[in-house]
Amino acid sequence: MEKPCRYDLSAIKRSLELAETLASVSLMTSPAARRRLQARSVELGLRPGQPYEPPRELLLYLVRMGSFTSSVKIDNEDTQDKDLNFDNLVTCQQLLEYCRAQNNQWSNSQLIKRTFSTIPYDPESIEGNPVRILQWNILSQALGQNNDRFDSCPLEALEWKHRRCHMLEEILRHNPDIICLQEVDHFDFLSRALATQSYSGLFVPKPDSPCVYINDNNGPDGCAIFYKNDKFDLLEKHDKVLQVWTVHSNQVSLLLVLKDKSTQKELCVSTTHLKARKGALLSTLRNEQGKDLLQFISSHAADRPTIVCGDFNAEPTEPVYSTMCSCSYLPLDSAYKLSGSEPLYTSWKIRGGEGEVMHTIDYMFYTKHKLTVSNILDMPKEIDIGENRVPSMTYPSDHFSLISDFYFNKNTTNVCE
Repeated sequence: MEKPCRYDLSAIKRSLELAETLASVSLMTSPAARRRLQARSVELGLRPGQPYEPPRELLLYLVRMGSFTSSVKIDNEDTQDKDLNFDNLVTCQQLLEYCRAQNNQWSNSQLIKRTFSTIPYDPESIEGNPVRILQWNILSQALGQNNDRFDSCPLEALEWKHRRCHMLEEILRHNPDIICLQEVDHFDFLSRALATQSYSGLFVPKPDSPCVYINDNNGPDGCAIFYKNDKFDLLEKHDKVLQVWTVHSNQVSLLLVLKDKSTQKELCVSTTHLKARKGALLSTLRNEQGKDLLQFISSHAADRPTIVCGDFNAEPTEPVYSTMCSCSYLPLDSAYKLSGSEPLYTSWKIRGGEGEVMHTIDYMFYTKHKLTVSNILDMPKEIDIGENRVPSMTYPSDHFSLISDFYFNKNTTNVCE
């Protein structure tokens, strides 16, 4: 736990400007840029070739920004869905109809159409039934309604009673075996609703979630994983606050080790949500988080087939993407890249002060020598998304869900064998 102390914000601003410059130059490859970086590093007292590491005070400011606001924490509990009772609901249709009935303004709007693409694979190299995994940043209710400035989105589309219906429908219409979610600030709702469909779930909150500084919040946001308890047994659960140059950040990772009840095959599944915001320094910071994430996962994967899902807040051109796909001790590849390239977008939104933003920042990485991808869920078409983008009356988040079907490869062995 970091000790509280006073910060000179003007000094932090100067330090941030310097760090951003050095981070920008360090990402360049030209000899001239490298010489400038080396000269500036000498001025700062760094050894030749020593990578620049921002001052600890600046790191604390960057990775735990919530702690440095003038706002007061509002420590609410996850209680805003206690009006719902799911005890007598059995089928998926009953569940959705019940949720809709609790929303007096339900417009019966249809979700955006989605289609799957088949990925060519060798059927002789796989065994068992596929495991369908869904990855989705569902958009924190507190942030989406009060902080993110979705100026083109109708206000009623951001109301929780509307969003929670579409959120469940987007998940359940694809019937995933495992669900990896980020920005979860209504875990109680998801846990009780999905339990009617034979899902068990676990949740880990951010240490200093920005949600708890917002009035009428429903507690901190964080990452969650749900799995079908009639198909898998839970063997292990681990979580970690990701570090950046040994400083604890505000981002977390959740990891489960599951065993398929029918085949006894074991699977390691992890999810995370890396630091947001643009700039070379933040890009470097995300890369450090990615390195820590890989070490954390490898310490528990134990040679099991592994899947890593999350919102990495980084385009494929950022260093953390290469870091995830070039790890020597945990060889991973991107499931969606198998279609030829990453999607053009996994998020498409319009924000006040920022304008229209279309980018690819969500991924599903997997151990390619142990698993085979057979299908992926395509991103929706622009005409179906609509000119106001998302979130909208037809989609509850500013990120689109990703889904992949994975087979175990025949040469995959259990850890205990």
